[in-house]
Amino acid sequence: MQPPQPDPVPVATTAPASPPRRPFGPLLAALVAGLVLGGGGVGAVWALSGGDGDSPGRGPAADARDACTALDGFDETKYGTKGKKGEVAINRYYAANTLATAAAAGDKRYKPLAEAIRGSQYRLADELEFTAKVMKELNKARGFCDDL
Repeated sequence: MQPPQPDPVPVATTAPASPPRRPFGPLLAALVAGLVLGGGGVGAVWALSGGDGDSPGRGPAADARDACTALDGFDETKYGTKGKKGEVAINRYYAANTLATAAAAGDKRYKPLAEAIRGSQYRLADELEFTAKVMKELNKARGFCDDL
C-alpha cells in the first residue's frame, strides 16, 4: 500500500500585474522648461557682461600681466623640490605658460612672451635642470614682463 499523496500546489497561470505606467509628459515638460529658463539665464548674464572675453580688465593684456605675475612668483630653485613649495613653483611656471599662450592667441604682440616661456620649458625638459640655456629663455621672458 502506498502512502497518500498531498494535493498538488496550484500554479498561477497569469503573469503578475505590472505597476501602472506613469505619464512622462509632465516630467518632460518640466525638464524642457528648466533647460530653456536656465539657458536663458546664462545667456542673459553672458550678454550683460559682454560675453566676448574682452570685458574690462580681461583679454590678452590682462592674460599677459597675469602670466608675468605668475612668472614673478616663480622660484626656479624650488622647482622639483618635495612639498608645497615645489608644487607652487611647478604650478606657477606652467600657469605662466598657459596665460602667455592665451595672451598670444588674442594679440600677436604677446607671442614673444609665450615663446620665451615655452622655450624655457622645452629646454628644461631637455636639460632636466635650470642650466644657462634654460635661464637664458626664462630671463628673456622676464625681460618681456619688465617691459609690460
